[in-house]
Amino acid sequence: MINRQHCSTRNTKRKHWIIYPLLLTLAMVASACGNGNSSSNTGTASTGSNASASASPQPEATAAPAAFKTVTTINGDIEIPAEPKRIVAEEYLGSLIALGTIPVGAPGLTLENVYFKEALAGVTDTGTYGKMSPENIIALEPDLIISGMADSYETLSQIAPTVIVPYGDLKNAHEELTYFGELLGKEQEAKDWLADFDKRIAAAKAKVDAAIPADATFSILEHADKSTWAYGDNFGRGGQAVYQALGRKPPAAVADEIMEKQWAEISAEMLHSYAGDYLIVTDNNQTAEDFSTDPIWGSLPAVKNGHLYVWKEERSWYYDPIAVLSQTEELADWLTSGQ
Repeated sequence: MINRQHCSTRNTKRKHWIIYPLLLTLAMVASACGNGNSSSNTGTASTGSNASASASPQPEATAAPAAFKTVTTINGDIEIPAEPKRIVAEEYLGSLIALGTIPVGAPGLTLENVYFKEALAGVTDTGTYGKMSPENIIALEPDLIISGMADSYETLSQIAPTVIVPYGDLKNAHEELTYFGELLGKEQEAKDWLADFDKRIAAAKAKVDAAIPADATFSILEHADKSTWAYGDNFGRGGQAVYQALGRKPPAAVADEIMEKQWAEISAEMLHSYAGDYLIVTDNNQTAEDFSTDPIWGSLPAVKNGHLYVWKEERSWYYDPIAVLSQTEELADWLTSGQ
């Protein structure tokens, strides 16, 4: 709930949003009139003193860049600043960082991203991830809000122009960087970053392909006290790195299910069906040694062969382009180290 003071602040901002273009238009008209009078006076003086000067070609006026531009979103066509200066990124923070854009605010969980945490000094915490705080966002006076949650549009769009890109709509680093490069007018920065991304991914893949059989299967798993989940190629936990960047495949019997739904909760009895030749497992408490001594996990061929990689969610959870690149290179180093 927003208290009266913040409601008043928001209403004031909305009034300013309406009044500002009108004032800008009036100022431009006044400026044009002033320039017209000046040109007329100059022309008269030139005719009297130096006729040839009045015939000299005048430089063409350069059009000022548009203050706003229209973009198409799931909520229709909306106007956003052509060059936003104060962005609140409720989602897609990694793509903005890759483009050299530091937002003024983002949810606390995304600010803890180990892959670019150092770049976020001074960025304000806007609240719990998935449960944005309108009060915190209003206080930042954003000129653009980016979110992945469609149900937040009504609230956020009353604060500032809001672009919603639902989770999962952008499938990989190329789609993300290309989209946000166009949105923010940083197309060249996106192309440059992706060129380096592709070069490094290709090097990591070539290294893995030389060391691991092409038909070896991989499973992306997350283990907790009472449950285990299997994931596809667009749900974090290293799925993008393994299935997209390195081009590896899950066990054939469960591949369609995992890739279509992107996740599956599995019981201990089902674990053998979902376990491939290599296991990439997220677990905050257990180590590879713990899994090897577990009666069920220890019986898996991958665990017996030492083909088990365990990392904490702070490294596997993120799926932005920067994280995916780092995860790919990290896993490639493990896969080619001889374990």
